[in-house]
Amino acid sequence: MKIEIFRLPLRQKRIVVSANNVTVSFGGFTLFNEINFMINENDRIGLVGKNGAGKSTLLKIFMGIQQPTSGNVSVPKDFSMGYLPQQMTIADGKSVINETMTAFDLINELEAKIENISNLLSIRTDYESDEYAAFIESLHEATERHHILGGNDKLGDTEKALLGLGFKRTDFNRPTSEFSGGWRMRIELAKILLTKPRLLLLDEPTNHLDIESIQWLEDYLKNYYGALLLISHDRAFLDTVSTRTIEISLGKAYDYKVPYSKYVELRKERREQQMAAYENQRRMIEKTEEFIERFRYKASKANQVQSRIKQLDRLEIIEIDEEDVSKLNIKFPPAPRSGRDVFKTVNLAKIYGEHIVFSGVNLIVERGEKVALVGRNGEGKTTLSKIIVGEIAPEIGEAFIGYNVKIGYFAQNQDDLMDDDDTVYDALDKVAAGDIRSKLRDILAAFLFRGEDIDKKVKVLSGGERSRLAMAKLMLEPYNLLVLDEPTNHMDMRSKDILKNALAAYDGTLIVVSHDREFLDGLVNKVYEFKDGMVKEHLGGIYEFLERRKLENLNELERKSELSKQSKESKSNSQGQKDAQRDIEKKEIGKQLKKFELQIKNVEEVISKLETEMAEMNDFLSRETPKLEFFERYETTKNALSKEMEKWESLNEQYEQLKSSL
Repeated sequence: MKIEIFRLPLRQKRIVVSANNVTVSFGGFTLFNEINFMINENDRIGLVGKNGAGKSTLLKIFMGIQQPTSGNVSVPKDFSMGYLPQQMTIADGKSVINETMTAFDLINELEAKIENISNLLSIRTDYESDEYAAFIESLHEATERHHILGGNDKLGDTEKALLGLGFKRTDFNRPTSEFSGGWRMRIELAKILLTKPRLLLLDEPTNHLDIESIQWLEDYLKNYYGALLLISHDRAFLDTVSTRTIEISLGKAYDYKVPYSKYVELRKERREQQMAAYENQRRMIEKTEEFIERFRYKASKANQVQSRIKQLDRLEIIEIDEEDVSKLNIKFPPAPRSGRDVFKTVNLAKIYGEHIVFSGVNLIVERGEKVALVGRNGEGKTTLSKIIVGEIAPEIGEAFIGYNVKIGYFAQNQDDLMDDDDTVYDALDKVAAGDIRSKLRDILAAFLFRGEDIDKKVKVLSGGERSRLAMAKLMLEPYNLLVLDEPTNHMDMRSKDILKNALAAYDGTLIVVSHDREFLDGLVNKVYEFKDGMVKEHLGGIYEFLERRKLENLNELERKSELSKQSKESKSNSQGQKDAQRDIEKKEIGKQLKKFELQIKNVEEVISKLETEMAEMNDFLSRETPKLEFFERYETTKNALSKEMEKWESLNEQYEQLKSSL
């Protein structure tokens, strides 16, 4: 079906969505108090604040899932929004590729609409009527929307999204039911991205992603055509993607037109200025009240007293946002002494069906070491964690737990294992035993559950609050080995920092799975890298490991892991290994060059088309006096041509740089 017809540019408003005096109150507690801000087209906003501040609630209000107590969110008619919550019901019954392609249901509807209107217009002759003009406008809007959604290559776009988010081509035809919740969440994320809404609302999108997929998502969002409102506790991700930061603190919203790291600096400056103005006004009020009280009953000062009373009545009191000084005050119980070797494997292997997760693993974790397990999702980090705690057994080899080792385990889904109908206090009381029961309130207070918080139901807690509660369980008895699988998922940045400090001071042994570079930096002294079915030991911290590999960050580690497979030749034949490695890299570079060539060709076709349109419009200008709509279309086409030329130059530059590396 041919859909390339005459198009006028969509007339988009600068302001796309606005929150107007949004207030949310429940049980006598005010979560938001008359919050106001606007989202403009192409905004990249990071929404930040401590766990429980209401960030996720605000996204639900934008989507209409939850209603504010007062105020409203203004959304233009027929405005598209895509929403990824932290937790959602995920459909089963289809293959990965078919489920993902349900994202194109709207495109299919648009194509049917375009065909129907085109057929109607072909038989009408009332060209000057209002009804005919309405059909033309509807056709224009449907066609433009179809063009924006990229409906001409559905399968290709779907494959790119799935591969970018970590799926392999061999996964495409597997049923979604075979995948974990985290992987199915990636399918939902791919569907949302493929619908290309004008506003993306993403709540912790990196929680279920490995480092390579985070890098892909960063690149995708940086170039996304619409607006973005993002909740994330990943500093590096926020700094890469966002250009504006909105802080939710104690019921108020503070808008900073800068990325996260700069916002932290500006927030400190704002607080200092606010405090200085507040103190000056407070001193002035005290002196004025002192004067009034002193001369209140003296007739000779009556006029002055009344004047100052009126002055205070008219005074606009400076309000200062209360300093949020609450923090995690975590101190893990002293670790009982264990044997020197806490955990050891000999030729360990784990196999699921025909899939070898890893094999030939030989490692030793000694008393007091703090170890990181890093690598792509699916390479076996969580599997090894479960072997350590005894949840699963290896098929080949042996795994030994050392003398007097007591293990505390935080699983990725630890917070999901709690009973939603329990209160915060009950969640700990159920598993506590002995004298520790008398200290449950103190433990909960250390994790920011104070006063009425301990009577909250688990089901109403935010993701970060549930993670903190699950972590609090590890305080119920002394362990000398902590195995933590993605402990910082859902935790806010402040909580992550305090947890990191507590773990650094912990005198036991730590094994932690994480993709958070900043969390691991300064915490671990050994890194085990999971790659291509093997586990390799690297002594030192996370950035020492990266430096030795001559990589800037773990994202590069993930990309380079795709460039080659480890040589099967003997270690003694080092030169042969290098030659084989170089051949593999050359082949990979060749593949990348072909991809660039295809991209350049596609851009050149777009440029050619735009240049033809510009030539036609210039010719029309030389002969006719156009209407205002023509100039809008002319300017849009001109800008589009300029952007495509910049893209063409950038692609060619990258192509030449890559070619020179051969």
